[in-house]
Amino acid sequence: MASPSAGSPEGGEARKENYEEALIARALEQQGRVLEPEPEGKVLEEVLVATEDVVAASDPFPDFLNIFHVRTRDEVVRRESLLQPGQPYSAALAEESARNLRGLRLFSVVRLVPVKGRAPGTVALLVVTKDLWSLRLNSDFSAVGSLLQYLRLQGTEQNFLGRGKKVALDFTLRLDTLSFGQSYTDPRVLGSRWSLSESAAVIIGRESGRAEGSRGSLSVSRPLYSLSTPWSTSTSVAWNVETNRVYRGADIWQLPFPDGPAVPYVYETEEVAGGVSYTRSYGLRHKWNVGGTLGAYHYAYDPPATSMLSGEQQDWFRRNYLPRAEDAGYASLSLRAFDARYEVLRDVDSYALSEDFQLGHSVSATVRYAPPVFGADSHFAELGLAGRYRLRLGEALTTVSAAGAIRRQLGEGAGWSNRRWATELVQVSPKVLGGRFVARGLLDVNIDDLFDRVTLLGGGSGLRGAGVDAYSGKRLLLVNVEYRTAPVVIRTVHLGGVLFFDSGSAFDDRPDMVHSVGVGLRLLFPQFNVIPFRVDFGYVLNDDRPPVGSRFSLAGGQLTDLRPGFLDSPL
Repeated sequence: MASPSAGSPEGGEARKENYEEALIARALEQQGRVLEPEPEGKVLEEVLVATEDVVAASDPFPDFLNIFHVRTRDEVVRRESLLQPGQPYSAALAEESARNLRGLRLFSVVRLVPVKGRAPGTVALLVVTKDLWSLRLNSDFSAVGSLLQYLRLQGTEQNFLGRGKKVALDFTLRLDTLSFGQSYTDPRVLGSRWSLSESAAVIIGRESGRAEGSRGSLSVSRPLYSLSTPWSTSTSVAWNVETNRVYRGADIWQLPFPDGPAVPYVYETEEVAGGVSYTRSYGLRHKWNVGGTLGAYHYAYDPPATSMLSGEQQDWFRRNYLPRAEDAGYASLSLRAFDARYEVLRDVDSYALSEDFQLGHSVSATVRYAPPVFGADSHFAELGLAGRYRLRLGEALTTVSAAGAIRRQLGEGAGWSNRRWATELVQVSPKVLGGRFVARGLLDVNIDDLFDRVTLLGGGSGLRGAGVDAYSGKRLLLVNVEYRTAPVVIRTVHLGGVLFFDSGSAFDDRPDMVHSVGVGLRLLFPQFNVIPFRVDFGYVLNDDRPPVGSRFSLAGGQLTDLRPGFLDSPL
């Protein structure tokens, strides 16, 4: 359902049914204001802020929880408004301000509505927000049956003292490692438009109990905070030193060495990268962002010194499975063009909460050149292209995405490599019996990949009901079709159901499609998150079936959120 972020609330019946409209109605009553039906161009008198407590009277949780949450300060909300008192009111700027506020991830609800000003011929802007619970244990996990593949727990104050700063302690559990770390993010350093983020973590082997490595990053940037911002810049550095173990289900993948015993898929990783970039932005309705980057990286991958592999096994392992070790310095130029048209919809992924969708085209191109400063192997040029077109017809939403990349090695040993392309089609239907059909088709093809990336499929990764990581290959074909019911709302808790059909193949030459069907539940707590939790049970129709308990998968977000980052950033 369309719902303009700066528009008026709908009728009384809708207010009873819609979570956000009920908050707007309550804010209007508290502020003693009425909507301004024709605000465009009138002088903005003031910006009003109405912030709902995390736990309100309508919520099924005890209100003493509010004692442990510092509500977002009004000045934090006001500073994100691109409309200032004394300026003419613009619905486009109000909508953009709402998108910026939602992008802070501090609120479950953000709606901006124009109301009548006190003086004749003026208008005021009412910003209606509802805080997300900020002192929280964030979690992200993936489990299939009794196998917990991944668990991340993040003790976070994501709205420190109500000022929008985020401090966090991280714990990550994988099948082979534990990691402990911290992070800090300040999107508005000293109230400026500059942002700072840093993180660091130590990685400990579960079997050895010893530190195996670390990862971290530091970034300082001035982003494009509005469509009219003329420039942005950023500087960043990141590192990752760890032992990688690739699993098939609960066991380390044993690679089929042709002349002897199998080789465990285990290798040491050492990655360091840094760069500085600058972007110049042009246009308002039709945007053109032109940028340049100078950077360098060091990537090294080797079998563990304790692996006891023979020289032949190590050579075979490096040649066929290990990512490519590479040191390079580079310069790149990028262009992004997009149509600055946005729509706010609900009941697509997050039930009653507003979701922003950019409509029309979005195209990006990047050219990168690496001179032979680290030797002949680091002399190459790369090209990456990505495009997306999104169309809305009534309540239906169609999104087509495609991306491609290629590398040309220069100098001695010149040739083409890293040829990769991918495409995705996502179709969201109009309302059917209150719910929606959502269908996604995805094809991802790797050719002559120097980094030997392998896709694993099965379980919660896209083929529900199949064994965990039961299928592998350098190419992926995947189809997911879901019917997502309208939610049942129980004191603001949204509970919905899903019927699904999955069909997929991870392959090297030709796809061999495996099909599954199943049912699932979606659960949204708008006080604590903006994405639902999912629980699915699948049944494989035409291949081996794991034990019944292993056909369940649990995770956060919708399955269609799982997609290759390559589609957005091919380089």
